Amino acid sequence: MLEVAVIEDAATAEVSLDPVRARLLAELAEPSSATMLAAKVGLPRQKVNYHLRTLEQYGLVELAEERRKGNMTERVMRATAASYVISPMALAAVQPDPERSPDRLSARWLLAVAARLVRDVGNLLTGAATAGKRVATFAVDGEVRFATARDRAAFAEELAVAVTGLVAKYHDETTAGGRAHRVVVAVHPSIPKES
Repeated sequence: MLEVAVIEDAATAEVSLDPVRARLLAELAEPSSATMLAAKVGLPRQKVNYHLRTLEQYGLVELAEERRKGNMTERVMRATAASYVISPMALAAVQPDPERSPDRLSARWLLAVAARLVRDVGNLLTGAATAGKRVATFAVDGEVRFATARDRAAFAEELAVAVTGLVAKYHDETTAGGRAHRVVVAVHPSIPKES
């Protein structure tokens, strides 16, 4: 089971967003049969089977094992990932594009950049899985509390200068076999954690 899977197809996204199927996906973090799931979610086994077949058809669940029970075979299913992210590719015609209005101080532009990040990393993960390789990435995630808006603006300016300096130091257009990497740095207000 993958830790995170990226859904890039609109039809698969639609299937995953159905409330009953989303609940079944959550329950299938641990392998389970339709009968076991029916008892957990309060639906008839036949209805659960219908949803499981649909989830399986779209690659969101997979067969974990088959068990013989009398003259029947019970299928035990599991989710293909612990969690899922829907890529902007699922809405390809209307996906955000940071090139449309590049304003580094705009929350909407930040959201478009984040959407591109999900799309790009999703594509990289899909390609790496097909090739049986890993994707070389790096991320920094932290929190800083500013005393004033002036401090936040000064921090953003210093951060921009530091990142620009690092990019200028290491960027190499000429070396054969070099590989371009995207650098994304974002600062936004934190959302308080629910207690």
